[in-house]
Amino acid sequence: MKKLLILISVFLFAVQANAQNPNDVLNKDHSVDSNKVIMPDMANKLCAQVITNILAGYHYKKQPMNDSVSAVVFKDYLNNLDIAKLYFLKSDIEQFKKYQYQLDDALRSGNIDPAYEIFNVFKKRLAERISYIDFLLKQNFDFTVNESFQPDRAKADWAETKEELNELWRLRIKNDALNLVLSGKEINSAKEVLAKRFHNYHKIVLQYEAEDVFSLFINSFTQVYDPHTDYFSPPASENFNIAMRLSLEGIGATLRQDGDYTTVASIVPGGPAYKSKLIHEEDRIIAVAQGDDGEMVDVIGWKLDDAIQLIRGKKGTVVRLQILKAKEGQNASPVEIKLVREEVKLEEQAAKDEIVDIQENGKSFRFGVVKLPSFYTDFEGQQKGKPDYRSTTRDVKNILLKFKEQKVDGVIMDIRNNGGGSLQEAIQLTGLFIKDGPVVQVKNASGKIEIDQDTDQSIVWDGPLTVMVNRFSASASEIFAAAIQDYGRGVIVGSNSYGKGTVQNMIDLSNAFNIGNKKLGKLKLTIAKFYRINGGTTQHLGVKPDISFPSQFTAKEFGESGQASALPYDQIPPTPFKKYSDLSKSISLIKKEHEERAKNDPEYQYLVQDVEDFNKNREKKEISLNEAVRKKEKDEADVKRKLREEERAKSLGFKIEEKKEVTPPETKENDYELKESGKILADLILSKAG
Repeated sequence: MKKLLILISVFLFAVQANAQNPNDVLNKDHSVDSNKVIMPDMANKLCAQVITNILAGYHYKKQPMNDSVSAVVFKDYLNNLDIAKLYFLKSDIEQFKKYQYQLDDALRSGNIDPAYEIFNVFKKRLAERISYIDFLLKQNFDFTVNESFQPDRAKADWAETKEELNELWRLRIKNDALNLVLSGKEINSAKEVLAKRFHNYHKIVLQYEAEDVFSLFINSFTQVYDPHTDYFSPPASENFNIAMRLSLEGIGATLRQDGDYTTVASIVPGGPAYKSKLIHEEDRIIAVAQGDDGEMVDVIGWKLDDAIQLIRGKKGTVVRLQILKAKEGQNASPVEIKLVREEVKLEEQAAKDEIVDIQENGKSFRFGVVKLPSFYTDFEGQQKGKPDYRSTTRDVKNILLKFKEQKVDGVIMDIRNNGGGSLQEAIQLTGLFIKDGPVVQVKNASGKIEIDQDTDQSIVWDGPLTVMVNRFSASASEIFAAAIQDYGRGVIVGSNSYGKGTVQNMIDLSNAFNIGNKKLGKLKLTIAKFYRINGGTTQHLGVKPDISFPSQFTAKEFGESGQASALPYDQIPPTPFKKYSDLSKSISLIKKEHEERAKNDPEYQYLVQDVEDFNKNREKKEISLNEAVRKKEKDEADVKRKLREEERAKSLGFKIEEKKEVTPPETKENDYELKESGKILADLILSKAG
């Protein structure tokens, strides 16, 4: 997965008292000196030393500071600035190589001047590129010749000459212009959009201060340790604080910066984005507009903080987004969506229940479904001793008791897209399905292992159980699913989970040292690792389902194991526990039943085809710059997509009205997965009855 340009992931929320005018970012004073040389201040130098000492002494990974670390930091910093290798020349890189094996010693001493030297060269090269882009946009583009563009240059070499770099940029700008033309813009309008796009990006970079450069560099260092160890600058730290409060306003999503794009990292349960089903993980936001008729502002290449300021805002206000859907790959056309910013409340993230009726082998089954988007708890209410404070375990317990009154035949726990939350809630929730015993082992940086137990001997639901997971089930979700699997308490179905089995702690660097009234940032530090009760860690590999469904999201692109610095999978001794039952024989039987059903299930075949198409698009290395070829590809993809949606709608009994869109494919895939999970649970019941 591409390195993040700015390694922060913050909720797009704004507490009303602190809400900013989204237009403020557009009205900034851009009268800055393009030749200004940025140098670190004393706080940056001291901060580098403190962070270096903290990582060396307290990070879970005992990583010695040596030349190997220096080489990785050097490479990652260059990637964070220019991952596509479109700004620096090879001669620049050769000049920088004098620092390749010196950065470890420099960080220890607080000498971060090399990072600023490299950035200042980047700023100079950027100014040269902007001048050349202006030249290109005055030329005519010939979209009839057979040329191609390679969007992924992560493994390419640096250009040796400016002429070679000019040619790379000619192809890139031509591709960007063709994308806009294919989306319906006239060529002159497309050129105006591109001019604004790159000049806005240039203005943003020109506004970088010492702290911005420090954040880029120091996160290239922290990421050597693991993907979840991050430095938060003071502004990013404030955004993180906003995200942690319960009364939140915005669209309800977390973003990351992926090259030039602002990309959706996750969708917050209960928020406008979640409820709309219009935007999903890995979709790219390319433009933002305020209100029903505000002008779209192109945000490709923008600094993440500035893009966030445009997107977030006060409750009740409208924001319109242009997005490129991840599933459509390189041929994605911009889609405009409209969201009303809302307050995201704890209640909206709470567990929900429904009843599904399943027919299998001539028998009728009634199953209770618990949809759990996060592991939450009202910490404030708990601390104040409120008898009715909300928590995952309390809410799910009440749902299970209701299911028992309704005499359901089994329970489906749906924790797809559940990114985790409270560890304690994951432990207590497991306790609703087992008598008592260990749930998870936690090993800290010193090697000490603690075993977290369910001590409540009561079982709220002792009947048939399945747990649904997917690639975006992470952390606390994986602890719960792993425990259910290890105890033989239920069948895990879906796609492999994310694989985040680490514990982080936030350190306020203002407490580490004091420099007058200067506000300092924070360091998020990995301090421990989760292990299953069978001894294996959930880190890296995640939880493998007993019965797998096809998934578009591979571990390499969308999992912990795709991160270069991810802590490895390993094992510790298992802790003694008593299995609830041995489901291996039943799982073998119901897996065959599932595979037999899948052969004749059109919805399953659609899902398989979607995965194949998604992977085919993602693996495409070159894009044609011939308008006729691209238009044909786009038209064929659109026709295929429309036919697929119509076929799905028919198979599910939906009526398609003329000129109206059918239900989005994502919803139908989810319906299929839930339906099939119900059939698997029915097979589990029948296997035991037989």
